[in-house]
Amino acid sequence: MTARTVSLLGSTGSIGTQALDVIRAHPGAFDVVALAAGGSRADEIIAQAREFAPRLVAIASDRHRETVAEALPGVEIRVGLEAVIAAAECGADTVLNGMAGSVGLRPTLAALASGSTVALANKESLVAGGALVDAAIQREGQIVPVDSEHSALAQALRGGAPSEVARLVLTASGGAFRGRSRAELGTVSVAQALRHPNWDMGPVVTINSATLVNKALEVIEAHLLFRVPMERIDVVVHPQSIVHSMVEFVDGSTLAQASPPDMRLAIGLGLSWPHRLVDVSPPLNWTHASSWTFEPLDEEAFPAIRVAREAVAASALHPAVFNAANEECVQAFVDGRLPFLGIVDTIMRVVESYDADGAVTLDAIEAAELWARTEAATHIAGRG
Repeated sequence: MTARTVSLLGSTGSIGTQALDVIRAHPGAFDVVALAAGGSRADEIIAQAREFAPRLVAIASDRHRETVAEALPGVEIRVGLEAVIAAAECGADTVLNGMAGSVGLRPTLAALASGSTVALANKESLVAGGALVDAAIQREGQIVPVDSEHSALAQALRGGAPSEVARLVLTASGGAFRGRSRAELGTVSVAQALRHPNWDMGPVVTINSATLVNKALEVIEAHLLFRVPMERIDVVVHPQSIVHSMVEFVDGSTLAQASPPDMRLAIGLGLSWPHRLVDVSPPLNWTHASSWTFEPLDEEAFPAIRVAREAVAASALHPAVFNAANEECVQAFVDGRLPFLGIVDTIMRVVESYDADGAVTLDAIEAAELWARTEAATHIAGRG
């Protein structure tokens, strides 16, 4: 069987390093033809390139360009966002987009235009550019979700026809502050927000999980990926993170995908879809007693999902505003310029203030994001 060629965007991040773990564990199944990373971890990208021998290494920042180039003679080294886009459109069978933030939109569009299958872990590119991404899809199944929840939904949806689907149910761990009231969240620290009980993720995603903004983005992503109306997508808190999501069918049956909390399972399926790799992750141990619990979402303490629903209802550009405002607020929280509760409070004010005008284009999305960042910064500064 011919090895599937892979271009990996965000190779030094959490998704990227775990993807390389999966590829390393399945010799002969994949051929890494391009690696793209931010460029701040020169030693790591050099080590990856030496091990996997890509033809192209793209780094977003030119800070370590000479170091990387000297260490990798014979490898094409390119710098900047255009370099990342080149890695995305290099013609690989599969492009895994593990980048963080809406900067991943252009590479997603480039990969789709090139005809590659996109294993998508960069939910922000769908949230910000849903209409553009949808228009760029050339065939059924060209986007394969890599978020654990959407991978679970894609697997469960194999159990019925689209007309038989009643609801999608996304599970949420509840993040670092599950069970706390709004009043109890007023003084939480960055260090506390970074202590996720189940998952080992990057800092932005971990903080987004603590605010439940991550789940809000996932609801928008599920709406766009599976073409299910927002009112037919629910969220339930499942602290154990064993059931990753569920599909309820019209006859009353519900199919759930369950596995230990290990992103390599969804990554492996994204790389090999529609087939499954062998021994990607240890399965659940059914010989041990265990309990799974499910709880309703506390929308008073965690209103992010309600704000996301309002954004989708407002216009096709409002989700981009939601996401960009969040990115600005998370950075302000990390810097000590915004309290934890101020993250979603500020997002809500920014979303409510935005007045969409005109068609959805790449320029319009980027203008909406710039407006949202500026508006969020103004609100943040005004709190001081």
